[in-house]
Amino acid sequence: MNEAQVVVKRIQQALENEPRINPHRYPVKVHMVQGAVVMEGEVADIAAKKLALEAAGAIEGTRGVVDQLRVVPSERRGDGAISDSLANFLLNSNELRNCTIRVVSNGKLETLREAPPDDGGSIDFEIKDGIIALNGMVISLSHKRIAGVLAWWTPGCRDVVNSLDVVPQEEDTDYEVIDAVRLVLEMDSFVQPEQIDVKCSNYVVTLQGYVRTADERQRAELDTWYVFGVARVINNLELLG
Repeated sequence: MNEAQVVVKRIQQALENEPRINPHRYPVKVHMVQGAVVMEGEVADIAAKKLALEAAGAIEGTRGVVDQLRVVPSERRGDGAISDSLANFLLNSNELRNCTIRVVSNGKLETLREAPPDDGGSIDFEIKDGIIALNGMVISLSHKRIAGVLAWWTPGCRDVVNSLDVVPQEEDTDYEVIDAVRLVLEMDSFVQPEQIDVKCSNYVVTLQGYVRTADERQRAELDTWYVFGVARVINNLELLG
């Protein structure tokens, strides 16, 4: 067994050891290309995707991970329907109201809204096979993160590539992540954030407090995973008695 085969075997074992990934139900193809690990397949959710990538990157001998993992969408939809829903989310978001919104359709850039004088930047999006690509420039990490979460929330979305630039550059901190997670939980009408406490250390977010249902508990966790930069989520939320 050569070095590449050893690395692949170790990664496959790591995936087996992480219950959130469940490679028997959601097979993940792992192979090496010029020293980099390529991961392909469709996984259950954003948590499984991030945990799989983290597991591969932690294996000794891994020199870079190429992410080709996709998430099973909440419903299968065509790119046009996904585009319409995402446009609606972006245009109706209070946090992004000062952003120009543009969509790439049939290779052409179409402006859906021009930013007012107090410019908040521009967000360009394109959908191919359920994969949402975000490009452009925004004025804060918060704007970048909110746009990314709205993309993940879009029915039919299989992956989000968030390439939005933040200008001027902004230092990222655990406090920035906490603020973003709190804002996202407030935006989600299916979550009551009043009794949820958010902590973050080195991009590992811990959720503590109380929720009404198991569905709300899971939704709050997934909302947190969707936030750009979050490396791991520890869900200590308890159900109200």
